[in-house]
Amino acid sequence: MRASLGILSILLAGGIAGYLYRTQLRAPGEGAAVVVQGDLIGIRSDLLSLAQAERRYLAANGRYAALEELRQAPELYAIGSGRRGYRYDIEITADGFRIRARPADTRVGPVLSIDETMRISIEEPQH
Repeated sequence: MRASLGILSILLAGGIAGYLYRTQLRAPGEGAAVVVQGDLIGIRSDLLSLAQAERRYLAANGRYAALEELRQAPELYAIGSGRRGYRYDIEITADGFRIRARPADTRVGPVLSIDETMRISIEEPQH
């Protein structure tokens, strides 16, 4: 009885995992690259580094910097303009900033962003 209950539990867990796997993955359009979890982790890391660089730039200069200004201060910023199909941009507002990582192909993955609160947000692509 105990062995059959264990097997039934494993089969049920496998079925749930299979269902989640199928429903959570979307097939990209033709010619679109797949963004893997490792890439998203790297992009999040880049966003955090950029936001920290913005904070350091604010402390040193009394204002937030555009992406090109951060590139000219390599001691603050050492990240490229993007990662595996994503590009970064910075929007400066009156009271803060928003840094976005946008996929070159919107079918590939979500838009990630971070602001002065250091909170990362994820926007799913619109098809």
